[in-house]
Amino acid sequence: MTTELNWNLVDDIRQLLSFHFMLNALRAGTIVAGVAGAVGYLMVLRRQTFAGHTLALIGFPGAAGATWLGLNTAVGYFGFCVAGALIISALPRRGAPNAGLGGFSEESAAIGTVQAFALACGFLFVSLYSGFLNGLNSLLFGTIIGITDQQILVLLIAGAGCLLVLILLGRPLLFSTIDPEVARAKGVPTRLVGTAFLVLLGVAAGGTSQITGSLLVFALLVAPAAAATRLTAQPAAGVALSIMLALLITWMGEAFAFFSPYPIGFWVTTLGFAAFLLATAYRGIADRIARHPPIPYPPRRVLSGSAGR
Repeated sequence: MTTELNWNLVDDIRQLLSFHFMLNALRAGTIVAGVAGAVGYLMVLRRQTFAGHTLALIGFPGAAGATWLGLNTAVGYFGFCVAGALIISALPRRGAPNAGLGGFSEESAAIGTVQAFALACGFLFVSLYSGFLNGLNSLLFGTIIGITDQQILVLLIAGAGCLLVLILLGRPLLFSTIDPEVARAKGVPTRLVGTAFLVLLGVAAGGTSQITGSLLVFALLVAPAAAATRLTAQPAAGVALSIMLALLITWMGEAFAFFSPYPIGFWVTTLGFAAFLLATAYRGIADRIARHPPIPYPPRRVLSGSAGR
């Protein structure tokens, strides 16, 4: 198979879509980008990026363990990520964001411990695998080759279910995110809602890992969402913008990976970082203009004596 970029957009797209594996890659990328954009925005809003990073890494031991046992890697990705989400949700949460050593720092330390143990299990499963694990780079850094029709169906079912639950949880989840104390006083089961969201985050991480790899899945979860938070303060608009950016980054990343020797994870991470930098620069310029608006020129005053000249 030879691919060549000739800078004719129509011919390049026709060449890209002429391969079945690229059609599957685009379909899978569209599904995971939509889920990652929506869930990632709320992850950033809830300040649970470290938990999301841990769930992204947990996909690696899951896939390695599934390969060792002769199972489909999707079983390992989703199984370990969801199990990791349940473990993280069971960790104690004491104090507030500024509670010092007794607050979120204790939770972060516990999450970091879970992350370290999961990575250790991943390398153990790789060493126990008796065959030649030639797909190790794919597990870590992603690939657009080898996505089957069955994987597309699994991703579609998981993604649709994830978005449906997210829509049903939308109002209480946003309420508990913005003001958890008031939400708890109003009768919102914040702990249950938080657990459900972590499970959704685990599903999003497990699905995205199959495209970008376990080490770089976090880029698709956080970069479009972080850029969206800098472009708008409206939650609905932020979710929509995050999904649009995630789709654009994924489609461009898959196209660049098709026409280059570099993996999709590199391109997705690079494009996501560029989007974040551009959004940050835009926000900085907009805030500066808002603080120091340009002084309009005063209107010209017509002298009364010059009217008849």
